[in-house]
Amino acid sequence: MKKLLLGNEALARGLWEAGCSFVSSYPGTPSTEITEYAAKYGEIYAEWAPNEKVAMESAFGASVAGKRSFCGMKHVGLNVAADPLFTISYTGVNGGMIIAVADDAGMHSSQNEQDSRHYAVAAKLPMLEPSDSREALEFAKKAYYISEKYDTPVIIKMCTRVAHSQSVCELSDRVEAPERKYEKNPQKYIMMPGFAKKRHPLVEKRTADLTEFAETSDINRIEGEGNIGVITSSTSYQYVKEVFGDSVKVLKLGMINPMPKRKILDFAASVDKLIVVEELDGIIESHCNSLGLSVTGKDKIPMIGELSQNKLAELLGKEIPHGKTLDDELPVRPPVMCAGCPHRGLFYTLAKNKITVFGDIGCYTLGAQPPLNAIDTVICMGASVSGLHGYNKALGKEAEQKSVCVIGDSTFMHSGITGLVNMTYNDTHGTVIILDNSITGMTGHQHNPTTGMNLKGDPAAKIDLEALCRAIGIKRVRVVDPYNISECDKAIKEELAAEEASVIISRRPCVLLKYVKTKPSLSVDSEKCKACHACMKLGCPALYIADNKKVSVDPTQCVGCGVCEQLCKFGAFGGKDEK
Repeated sequence: MKKLLLGNEALARGLWEAGCSFVSSYPGTPSTEITEYAAKYGEIYAEWAPNEKVAMESAFGASVAGKRSFCGMKHVGLNVAADPLFTISYTGVNGGMIIAVADDAGMHSSQNEQDSRHYAVAAKLPMLEPSDSREALEFAKKAYYISEKYDTPVIIKMCTRVAHSQSVCELSDRVEAPERKYEKNPQKYIMMPGFAKKRHPLVEKRTADLTEFAETSDINRIEGEGNIGVITSSTSYQYVKEVFGDSVKVLKLGMINPMPKRKILDFAASVDKLIVVEELDGIIESHCNSLGLSVTGKDKIPMIGELSQNKLAELLGKEIPHGKTLDDELPVRPPVMCAGCPHRGLFYTLAKNKITVFGDIGCYTLGAQPPLNAIDTVICMGASVSGLHGYNKALGKEAEQKSVCVIGDSTFMHSGITGLVNMTYNDTHGTVIILDNSITGMTGHQHNPTTGMNLKGDPAAKIDLEALCRAIGIKRVRVVDPYNISECDKAIKEELAAEEASVIISRRPCVLLKYVKTKPSLSVDSEKCKACHACMKLGCPALYIADNKKVSVDPTQCVGCGVCEQLCKFGAFGGKDEK
């Protein structure tokens, strides 16, 4: 049976067809849907782990038990999981193990655009790169074969375009994996120096064996004829085919590490000119250079941003098809926090009090946008708490009274707890604000250890944030409603004045959650509105300035949170809108 599938959906289908029975991941765009789709199969146990390191270690444990396992993450998540990644390369596996990493060239939803292929090379692990949904499904099955045959975890690298585009897939039945019982083997699984030294030569031999596999496997294939040869992979392959059609000869690499040698040299010898087309860094190009080949690559194609058909054509001197264009330039529409977002009132309070704010990864990062301008730094998951500690230690008491950090409930579970332990252990007088919106919001409403539900929506243990913070050593823990501006203002001032570490939990569920009941839309009495625009400092998309310069409310967006009403000194909210 054939079916149109998203790339992430197809990869999940491939896991199921190949007999995978254990999945542990942490949500991160563009990888999230792999695990969400995998969870729909009854034969697969699927979970959200607190972070990517835990997910990878859990998947490894299932592999040791003899089960085919999987963990998924985005490219920056692989940084978090790098510690186990490099060591399980030495141990190898029992049951087949796949690690999916989804890169985000163009930084559609990420803080950098690192190239995960470097990890495969550095960790000496095989990496497969599907170029569409069909290959995502098939490569999952191939990956388990490679994993078990060569005793290695296998990385499948997705990217935004492959993960979120659709193509036709041929569906098959599930094939249960052969039983692989666990047998105690300290020399294989205990990586103390004496044992690890003996494993390293096995890794090098495995790389040599996998290189030989890459020479003959149909996962690396040659297409077409011509005097110009193009070596490419992943979504770049699709752009090459659309721009050049059958006018060039293509070596399409499905295995990006290790790459073949003879196959590439023979391909180069069959053409007059060799071009390497790849997004981000010149991984393929460097390999070709190491083989003594001269190629056109990063001298024409930049290492910044994602490619497209037109961009590739322009860079390589091909004619660009001209489509219709709009005469008027479209207005810029920057992302904003939703109307009724529980974080808005708190960020307004921080900005009003001119507080230095160390931010973190989540939808609340949008608090850095005008008109709030409420965040000073955003680095990576959990860095807000650690950054605040360092900032306050460096500048002393004056900084302690004018700086805080903000971190979401899911991000706090991911990486914030250890930063808070560091603050109490090293006696930092700082205020940590946990933005508890009762969900993992940015990646599409996944549950986390604070929500009381697991991946499938079943009841699960719920972490008590107040008790956890107190157990760590925080004596001052208080909860505020971010819709209450005066309460937030009072709490922030009092905690900043305290000469000890403190935690404020800003608690209100995300307004987009299905169970959250909103209030009727507010309205503005234009006679009472003095056009001071104080309420516009909130940056709420439900508020706008009408033709009469007065503020008006969009009833299709307003959820009646009442935060704007608290800022109006003239009692204008509550009347009838007059535009």
